[in-house]
Amino acid sequence: MGGRFLLRIEDIDPGRCRPEFTDAIREDLTWLGVTWDGEVRRQSAHLPGYRRALGSLAARRLVYPCFCTRKAILREIAGSASAPHAPDGSPLYPGICRGLSEGERRARITAGEPHAWRLDMAFALTCVRGDLTYREKGEGEIACRPEAFGDAVLARKDAPASYHLCVTHDDAMQGVTLVTRGEDLRPCTDLHRLLQALMGWPAPDYAHHRLLTDPSGRRLAKRDQAATLRELRAAGRTAAEVRTMAGFPGS
Repeated sequence: MGGRFLLRIEDIDPGRCRPEFTDAIREDLTWLGVTWDGEVRRQSAHLPGYRRALGSLAARRLVYPCFCTRKAILREIAGSASAPHAPDGSPLYPGICRGLSEGERRARITAGEPHAWRLDMAFALTCVRGDLTYREKGEGEIACRPEAFGDAVLARKDAPASYHLCVTHDDAMQGVTLVTRGEDLRPCTDLHRLLQALMGWPAPDYAHHRLLTDPSGRRLAKRDQAATLRELRAAGRTAAEVRTMAGFPGS
């Protein structure tokens, strides 16, 4: 397409991300023949930028602190007549902390009580003019329904920002014009378009690709002992063979 191909390491989660995993990603891509332009952006090196974006949303009362534990949320959901779910399958947050007064919020934060930051979805939607859509490569304009995510978490108790906030921030900062990612992340695009609209960030085009699956159609995953690139290499597969296995014959 005549553009630049960027590689980004999304290593915000301190419990799951380790330097050796990053090194393995770069080594595996190099072995496969996948090259990238410029420096690799590591999200863990840009935490102040995500805090500023979150602070901007907080200053406009678009996010609120949530002090709920997972147990309290599940207990509240269990007591309701119905439990709607977000596109990712998780139950929607029932809004326990949405109605707290500013005084109580400040007091609990000052006391050091752990908290996440949630998007006030209902209020956020009133701040956006017109209908939200995104452009999917090969499909055209797709209508968005970010309300399906409810009051999504934009910063967790153990991480300064969520995937949703980080990637939309970075896409804007890096000048990304085409986001390429797996089909499993397509539903998140609705929420990302809302964040872009709220922050005044440009909207890139999107290309969501098919996932690699087993013969039954189940997504390949490490938890299911699916073969890794490293294991295929150890078994004697060449880079050309692996590219063909991934659906790129003759590459």
